[in-house]
Amino acid sequence: MNLKISALEYIDQVKNGQISAEEFVSATIDRIKKIDGKLHAFLQINPDAVEQARKVDKKIKLGEKVGACFGMPISIKDNICIKNSKTTCASKMLENFIAPYDATVISKLKQQDAIFVGKVNMDEFAMGLTTEFSAYGPSKNPWNTDYVPGGSSGGSAVSVSAFECVASLGSDTGGSVRNPASFCSTVGYKPTYGLISRYGLISYANSIEQIGPMTRTVKDTAFLLNILCGLDTNDNTTIDNGNQDYLSEIDSGIEGKKIGIIQEMIGEGIDSQVLSATKDAISKLEGLGAICDNVSIDMVKYSVASYYTITATEAGSNLARYDNIRYGYEFPVEGYEFNSYISKVRSKFGPEVIRRMILGGFVPSAGHAGKYFLKALKVKSKLTKEVNQAFKKYDFLIAPTVPVLPFKIGEKINDPVALFLVDINTVMSNLSGTPSISIPYAISNGLPIGMQLLAKHRDDKSLLQAARALETTVQLPEVPI
Repeated sequence: MNLKISALEYIDQVKNGQISAEEFVSATIDRIKKIDGKLHAFLQINPDAVEQARKVDKKIKLGEKVGACFGMPISIKDNICIKNSKTTCASKMLENFIAPYDATVISKLKQQDAIFVGKVNMDEFAMGLTTEFSAYGPSKNPWNTDYVPGGSSGGSAVSVSAFECVASLGSDTGGSVRNPASFCSTVGYKPTYGLISRYGLISYANSIEQIGPMTRTVKDTAFLLNILCGLDTNDNTTIDNGNQDYLSEIDSGIEGKKIGIIQEMIGEGIDSQVLSATKDAISKLEGLGAICDNVSIDMVKYSVASYYTITATEAGSNLARYDNIRYGYEFPVEGYEFNSYISKVRSKFGPEVIRRMILGGFVPSAGHAGKYFLKALKVKSKLTKEVNQAFKKYDFLIAPTVPVLPFKIGEKINDPVALFLVDINTVMSNLSGTPSISIPYAISNGLPIGMQLLAKHRDDKSLLQAARALETTVQLPEVPI
């Protein structure tokens, strides 16, 4: 059974009777059981997956209407709710939390006969960018298991890259889909803010986070976007996309399009191999008829500070609910007064979550709000203005997804500032609400490099066309695992 096919290839083969959903899902579960001990992408496997695939096959056999996914095996980041399944956010705080409802994205995929093979690992409450901050241990990069897979959607990227599923859903607050996509050589998409409903996504920073697909090809991303988009009465931030078909005209190319090369994202601190790959990508785009030119977005240098100030503030508010009264775990109250009880039960949070909760209590507090939080909001506003200005001149912007190659597990875990700076190229898209995509571009010393393209607000369709054009120029080796 060839598990190394794209989502669209899978659909074609099931439709044509070359494979059955049951065979494919069963082989996928077998692969997870065989290799995931080395990778630790999965936190739990769906015990009913094969039976659900059997039902899809039965519908096909009887000539009944079958959803667009045809039993495709998809993994789900463990901060997205699936009814009657554990949703832990990779935290001991929610170790036994069973979701009482489906997230909107889950409902949409169920309607299209997708099969969820399991929940995948992440940084606790999506706070981190290496998946080392999972309470259940780190995931490992399938290209080299000594290295981090990126985060916070590390399990999603690993599961797609290692052929443990056909596609995955992650969430992206400051690069949490694109960063691991770059580190694991998959496609990672962060849509325009509001394009995909966040209902059922356990909140980290509501004003900038988005659910996004992770796939093997740009076309697969467009296919999933067609299913996932649309207004949702449960999420007032959703926008009407006018029922766009993101797959149609995806091979339109980029001839005559103007692309801005973001200077602040290819300067100080960039690895020489990443810079070389970026120059090569620009050359390829010019070969496809694009016009590339340098652009400066001055506020990029303040974006990481602004991002962490805003997200810590929102996270501090969102995590206030985990007080063991509304959400938490079994722990007796005898012998404690209120504050000491809350303090004790919250000791189950990991170090990164605690760090951001403390920061999130400090920066918006009386006496400090003007100095930190309000200033961060001004930076966000000014950055958005600069980005919008750039898109008046350019159709797309380009930069490497991450300025560095994947690094070894444990290498940066005790240096939060060095870790935060890994986000320098990705947070701009979240702060400005614009769409962006990471495309697998190169392998250097056995480690992947991703290239990032950005487009203006709501221009997701054009962005996918540009990403597809770049993708056609790339031929990469297969993941060694």
